[in-house]
Amino acid sequence: MSPRAPAMSPTDRRDVLVDVTLRLLREHGRDVTTKQIAEAAGVAEGTIFRVVETKDELVEAAMARAFEPGDLVARIEEIDSGLPFEARLVTLVAILQQRFRATFALMQKVGLVRPPDHVHDSPEAVAWRERLRLLIHGVVGPDADRLAWPVDEFVHVLRLLTFAGSHEHIADGHLLTPEQIVTTVLHGLARPCIPTDEETP
Repeated sequence: MSPRAPAMSPTDRRDVLVDVTLRLLREHGRDVTTKQIAEAAGVAEGTIFRVVETKDELVEAAMARAFEPGDLVARIEEIDSGLPFEARLVTLVAILQQRFRATFALMQKVGLVRPPDHVHDSPEAVAWRERLRLLIHGVVGPDADRLAWPVDEFVHVLRLLTFAGSHEHIADGHLLTPEQIVTTVLHGLARPCIPTDEETP
């Protein structure tokens, strides 16, 4: 068994248990046991039931945490604004893709076919989506005038293709790379049009 963790407040203890449970859910799904959680957290199994009433309560708290922004904000804010436009977008898509793939894997492991309602409906979720929209606008930055579409529509398509291209089933097992996603959104899939002699001025 892991060494016992130092004493901490019930709130801090709950946070630790939620984080540990989330990590174990990614590995074991809903079959994770309170014994496994206790051992991974370095506490006695009975300690769990001093901060939550049931394992299901702990699992639900862990699932809720999985859909929180986490370090996504910081990672997007760290994108170097001095990079060329396409390089910034590739970095952004790589960050979003990692998030999507981790979320999809967790949902499959615990048997979810869609995110919990609170992910879309809660005031916190609405505020978070607006924050993400503004963050991505910031990545586009001064290059917005290079786009044929308004930034909001461009961001929507970029996120939509990233979502679809990061999902094993939607993508038919052929996941798109960040470079493929950005190239498709910016340049499409048609060959460059080469004018004929008659079209050449």
